Parts: sequence; structure tokens; C-alpha cells
Amino acid sequence: MPTRVPRRLLRPLVRSCATISSSPAPPRKVINVVELQRMRKRGERISMVTAYDFPSAVHADQAGVDVVLVGDSVGMVQLGYDTTQPVTMDDILLHAKAVRRGCHRPLLVGDMPFGSYEACLVEAQHNAYRLIKEGGMDCVKLEGGSDKRIKTVEAIVDGGVAVMGHIGLTPQAFSTLGGFRVQGKTASKAAKLLREARALEQAGAFALVIECVPQHVAELVTQSVGIPTIGIGAGKHTNGQVLVYHDMLGMMQHHHHAKVAPKFCKQYANVGVTIQAALEQYSNEVKAHTFPSDEHSPYHMSDEQLQLFKLEAAKILEEEEGQGYMGSPGDKEEVFLTQAEREAQNVPEDEQIKLY
Repeated sequence: MPTRVPRRLLRPLVRSCATISSSPAPPRKVINVVELQRMRKRGERISMVTAYDFPSAVHADQAGVDVVLVGDSVGMVQLGYDTTQPVTMDDILLHAKAVRRGCHRPLLVGDMPFGSYEACLVEAQHNAYRLIKEGGMDCVKLEGGSDKRIKTVEAIVDGGVAVMGHIGLTPQAFSTLGGFRVQGKTASKAAKLLREARALEQAGAFALVIECVPQHVAELVTQSVGIPTIGIGAGKHTNGQVLVYHDMLGMMQHHHHAKVAPKFCKQYANVGVTIQAALEQYSNEVKAHTFPSDEHSPYHMSDEQLQLFKLEAAKILEEEEGQGYMGSPGDKEEVFLTQAEREAQNVPEDEQIKLY
């Protein structure tokens, strides 16, 4: 008969396991594509934000954001590109994995980058599977509503992957659009957006991002489809809103961020200025030799051990000097040459390798 352990002895173990948990249990219901549809029907607005790494994912998760997009905008706000076009599948996958580790409640959407789904349906399906299997995403997002794009959505959905559509300003089409421009400003172009939205819904898209269109166009599109719409620069009548993490937090101290930040974005904080000031203060304190202070030098050894260490150190230095140790190149006035430089200058072979 196995020995039964009394419950009173197990309680401390249970408590200790609880204390080392990486994060508290999600306080609210986990979001999936079905819950998004329910939120739409209840008239509950959907919050969505981009995230590209573990810290931003944790912040979004703890803030109660409903949807987190690992967007190809990472190329512009973190990788320093002028457009999203250079972003690769490997880029997205790297950031997706980090976000997955930081998020528990939100629906996670992985952007399919430019060139990852346009060439053929098989490649589109393959890359969608990679975002799910390798990146840990719940679904994928791709841009456009052309006839060819509709077939791509159908193929990916038929393969078992949920797809979020994206119409209006589609940044990956930067070259053909002639820049980041407002879309749907004429009746014919607005009607084209409406047809694209309905076609994407028919193809199986579970939600739709509408970017940079007049708000009344977005309102009519929202009323004309049966799936949630997420607006960005599209007014207040969509079912939800999405903003880029760096834009909304004011991480625009760097000139590149200031250049790409859109005018429709509300800035909820100004953390870029705070970060810049903190880095400057740190650098100044290091140069002034005021950091670290005694307060930030917490590790000590006893006086007895310190004296023993000094005696041992003196022996080590004396032994090494006797064995030909000549110090580092920086201790000498002579110019230090690398092995390649010595060979290039025809230094005799017996002098090429020098003990330092």
C-alpha cells in the first residue's frame, strides 16, 4: 500500500509553487475569433494594439487589450525601415514568438509580410501555417481585397487558419499606391472598398481592418458586413480600433519615429522623452563617476578575505610576469598590430605572433 501524505504537509508545497508562477492567471475571458463576433453583436468595442516583443506583449496583456497584432509595422518602428516591404517571414516569426510568451488573454494576430502570400496559394498556406505552428499566433492577417487576394483568403481558411482581412490603405502596396495616402475619397473608390469588404467576408475572413478612409465610408462598410471591423484612421464607427504601440505611447524622440507617426494617432503618453532623459542622465553619471554609488554596489567581502585575496593576486601577477606576460596592448606606447596587419607588412614570421 502506498503511503498517503497528509494534506497539511502538501499545503506549503502548493503555496510555494504558486509564488514562483511566471504571471498571475488572466483576470478576464480569453479572446478568440468567436468571442470577437459576440462582442460585435453585444455592441462592445474591440481594443487592438500592436506588440513586437515580450515587454510590450506583457503590457498589452495586463492592460486588458482584446487583440494583439504582431504587425509588419515592426519594420518601421523597430527595424528602422522606411516602409513595411523589407520585412521577412523570419522577422515576423522572431517577434511573434516573443509576443506569444508575453500574452495569455488577447487574440494574437500575425501579419503576413510582403512577398509571403502573393506568389501562389501553396506558399500562402505554408507561411500561414508557419505563423501558427512556429510563431504561436492564433490567426493571420493579410492585405488587400482583389480577386486574387480573395482566392488566397479562401485557400488559407480552407486550410484551417483564421484570416483577418485588411482594406483601405494597405502599406505593403506602398509602391503602387504612390505613398501612404488616404483611400476611398471618391464615390467609386469607396464603392470598391465596400465590394472588397463583402468579398473578404464571403471568402471566410473573420474580421476586417479598415485603414485611412473617411469615417462615413468606414461606417457604411461596418453596417454592410457581418464581421467585426477594426479601424485605424477610419473614424469612430467601426467595431473596434487599432493603434501602433510606439505611436500611441509617444516613443517618437528618434527622428525616424517622428517621421512615420500618422496624424490620426492619439498619443496617450510621451515615454520617448522620458527614455531619452534617463539614458542621458545615466551616461552623464557614468562619465562623472557618480554611478554606481555605494548604494548600487551592494556586494562585499570580509576584510580578512580581502587581505587574503590581495596576497593571492600579488603572487599571480608575479608568477605571470616571470613567464613573459607583458600586459595588454593598451598598456604600451607601441602600436599594436593584428596578425593580418603583420602579415601584410611582411613582418618576419618569428615576430608575427607576440605574447601579450
